[in-house]
Formats: sequence, C-alpha cells, structure tokens
Amino acid sequence: MDVFLQPGDFFVGDARFRLRTLLGSCVSITLWHPRSRIGAMSHFLLPGRGKGGAPDARYGNDALDLMLAGLRAQGVAPAECQAKVFGGGNMFPGRRSPQRAIGMQNGEEACALLAGHAIEVQSACLYGVGHRQIIFDIASGDVWARQFEKVEQ
Repeated sequence: MDVFLQPGDFFVGDARFRLRTLLGSCVSITLWHPRSRIGAMSHFLLPGRGKGGAPDARYGNDALDLMLAGLRAQGVAPAECQAKVFGGGNMFPGRRSPQRAIGMQNGEEACALLAGHAIEVQSACLYGVGHRQIIFDIASGDVWARQFEKVEQ
C-alpha cells in the first residue's frame, strides 16, 4: 500500500507499505529494522522546538520521538534500525540571508538527533538546490531519491 506523507506527517508500518513524499527545505528521516521489516518515515519542516505541549511532527525533535515510540510499540529497538536522511534543499538559492538556510538547519538537526539516540546514518542525500521526491519501500529497506533542481527565472 502506498502512503503519501504531507509536511508534518510521520508513519510507522510493516512490509506492506511503500512511503512517498516531496521535500524542499524539509527533511525526512527513514528508519528500517531489517529483521522485522518494520520502518518509519518523517517529513518535518523545522529543526526543533522547546519542551512543553503535545508532540508535533512538524518539528524534527518531536517527529523522531514519535517515530521511535511507534517503533517501540511494534517491538522494535530503535538502536537496531538503519537510518537514512533526505532533503534540506535550498529553495531560494538567489537570496542572501544572514542566517543559515532552513534546509541546512533541518539536515544538521536530523543527523544530530540520530547521533543523540546512537542510531547510525547509513546514507544521506542532503542539501543542494531544489526539491526531492522520496520513495521508501519498507519491505526491502530501499529508499529512492530524485532531486529536481530549481531553475531561477
């Protein structure tokens, strides 16, 4: 079954599912447990927020916490998962800003969050210009990423 993740979504499921999303400056983390063929994927917009309130998957720190809780509920130890990270594209390459681009912040936060949970990043396709199409096949653990460069007009 195909599931399309919108910004702020996350999903945890088994080998029956293939997950898809489109990313600009947002980032997706995929987690896959090879023995049980259970996986999770996020699509977050912002790196993090402070504590308090209900978890919100629009933020990287909350999205990962929600994914890890979902995996644990399926009997999966997150440290046994393979992680892959995608996105963080610069959607406005011609703009100069004193701050780092939000895509860069999202990508750095994703890697830092995974390191904080001792989950090794197996591969990453981060940054660059434009958006990406992501497909994650939970049955195999394969993730395909196709980048579309933004053309300035």
